Amino acid sequence: MCLASSAPRHTVQRAWRAWAIYVGRIREFDRTDWLVYLGWVGMMLGLVVATGGLVVVGLARGVAWPAEAYFVPIGAAVFTLAIAVDTIGHRTIYKEALRGGEELVHHITIACGVASVVFLVLAYSHPACAIPAMVFTVLSFAYSFVDEAFHWRRYVRADADRVEMWSHVAIFVGHGTMMLAWWRCYQLGYPGVAEVLT
Repeated sequence: MCLASSAPRHTVQRAWRAWAIYVGRIREFDRTDWLVYLGWVGMMLGLVVATGGLVVVGLARGVAWPAEAYFVPIGAAVFTLAIAVDTIGHRTIYKEALRGGEELVHHITIACGVASVVFLVLAYSHPACAIPAMVFTVLSFAYSFVDEAFHWRRYVRADADRVEMWSHVAIFVGHGTMMLAWWRCYQLGYPGVAEVLT
């Protein structure tokens, strides 16, 4: 009975230790690492503030947002926290491994993701922009799966750890929640946005 009750505690302790080691690698950052890290995480934090700010301003003006609207900043926040952890490994222990082609996949994924958001915003005033927005949304997820193949290959060879793999689960949850909610808001006609803008 004692062994059974202590097993979950040891599992949690091991997980916490692994997370602390992974995040602790941030101390290895040089100036370039910090610039890349703060630029990337800062850009995503800006998206959280922008989407969350729109919702908060709308609430202050009496907007009855559809439930989907709340999931845009929530998804963005989960995504931002996940990449804040994941990027530490990318800028330290996995930096050399990424140079083999995975880095290019990351750049393509980011470019498609940013473009999907920009075109979805433009689709509010110019509905035809929903077409490239959909193309870039699909491409951002497609390249995310390509990236995931790289990560699983490294994990199976014991060259990646569970913290990185779990951060990728959170990245998919956050990005998927944000984008599906955003597309649903577009489909509904962006209810509440006009009231905020006026």
